[in-house]
Formats: sequence, C-alpha cells, structure tokens
Amino acid sequence: MRILLILFTGYFLVVLLAALAQRHMLYFPDTTPPSSDNLRPINGPALEVWPKIYDPSYRGYISAESPADLQSRGTVVVFHGNAGSARDRHHYISALEKRGYRVVLAEYPGYGGRDGIPGEATFISDGIETARLALEAFGGPLWIWGESLGAGVAAGVAADKALPVAGVALITPWDNLPDLAQALYWYLPARWLIRDQYDNRANLKGYPGPVAVLIAERDEIIPLNHARRLYDALTAPKRQWIFPGAGHNSWPIDSSASWWDEVSNWLEEKRVPSASFKKDPPTASPP
Repeated sequence: MRILLILFTGYFLVVLLAALAQRHMLYFPDTTPPSSDNLRPINGPALEVWPKIYDPSYRGYISAESPADLQSRGTVVVFHGNAGSARDRHHYISALEKRGYRVVLAEYPGYGGRDGIPGEATFISDGIETARLALEAFGGPLWIWGESLGAGVAAGVAADKALPVAGVALITPWDNLPDLAQALYWYLPARWLIRDQYDNRANLKGYPGPVAVLIAERDEIIPLNHARRLYDALTAPKRQWIFPGAGHNSWPIDSSASWWDEVSNWLEEKRVPSASFKKDPPTASPP
C-alpha cells in the first residue's frame, strides 16, 4: 500500500505540473523586439515592421523590398508556428510575393516584443484585427495561411463571419488540440487538462471558402492521422497536398517549389466572393 501511495502521489504531481506548465509546453516565443539588425535576415528579403512603428503596438512584418509595380493578386496574412517569431518566416514573402501577393507576417501578442500573454483567445482576436487592418491597408482578396499552431489561429480567424476570407491554407495542421495532446501524452489525462482548444474542425465547420491542407508525410510532431481527420471533416471545397518524406519542420520552403503555384492557383479558382459574407446592417438615417 505504501508503494502504491508513493506512485499515486508521484503521478498526481506530474499531472499537476503538466496542468500548471502547459502554456510553457505549447508556446515558445522569441520575445526579442524588432531592430535594424534582426530585420535583415541572412537569407531572404529585408523586413519592416507593419504598421511602421518600432514599439509593441506593431502587428507584424512586410517586405521592405516589395516592387512598387507589384500586380497584387490579393493580401496574404500568415500565422506562424509556436516557436521563434514571425521574422523567422520570411520564406513566405519570398515565395508568395514573386507570385503577386502582398504578404503580412502576423506576429502574436507576447512574441517579438509585443505586449500580451500567449493564448488562444488572445491570438485569434488579435489575428482577426490584424487581418482586418491588412485588408484595409492593402486590399483584397484576403487569404489566410497558417502553419502548425498558426493553422489553429488561421482557422479561428476564418471562422469570423464578418471577415471576408477568400481562402485558407493550413500547413502541418491538427484537428483539435485536446485530441492531439492526448495522443502525444497518452500517460496523462491531457484531454481534460488542456485549456486552449484550437478546434480546427469546429472553427472551419461553417466556413464557406476553399481550404488547402498541406501535410508532412513523416511529421514527427503532429501525427499524420490528425491532419487527415481535419481534412475529412471539412465540408467546404477542399484539397490536400502531401509532402513525401517531409517532417514537421522539413517541408519544402524553397520559393521555386511548384506546390506554391498549385495551392495559390487552386485557392483562386475556388475562392469565395466577398459578397457571400455577412455585412453589417445599414445604419438608420436620423429623423
């Protein structure tokens, strides 16, 4: 009995630690604010903060080298994975700007020197506002891309019925976080401990636009079946791409890769018109 008590106490402490430390297990922010040095990556385009202010009220990054005569096919807002900062994802600019898109690398509250505490509700509400401002600044159509954790944010942003999201691309996504956590931490009651849900299946259930799902065949972080369960649950126009032999962080980011064209062209072909989205009711004229 004494041995069982010791084992039970130890297990209880492990569960308690996991419950208290879950945000540290999910979010790995680089809190370094933008500077003239870190906005010039060794490989990739020079960046500038957007809007153009060097303080915690900025929302992300755009290219400092965008051609003035860029024939825009719309605005892409990118939500990145859980580690580092949006500055590390300049490959999206390299790939998508050459295909005619304006690109905003959205930064999360609590990352990159921005104020705030990481969390699902904060990320999604902030992401909706970032997408709205990007659409206002650069024009539509509005495309939302998300990678890993960012796929969860992207799905939550697309769920906002007042935001005219023409199409969504999800790279290495999961179906919902409680199920994923339970699969990864099978020895814990993870499904009941997790606070942030990031339920991509539920969030995209009512979204009318096209959803591209991009899956790493040998994803060692998010088991393949979780991305496939998400894809199977989608009811809107959908298409999946599988990167053969790729891991969670080794899918092909090269801007010359053909899949960039395939995904962007398919999304444009299936895009949902802005008129399909909910509009604010007209304001009554004063008597």
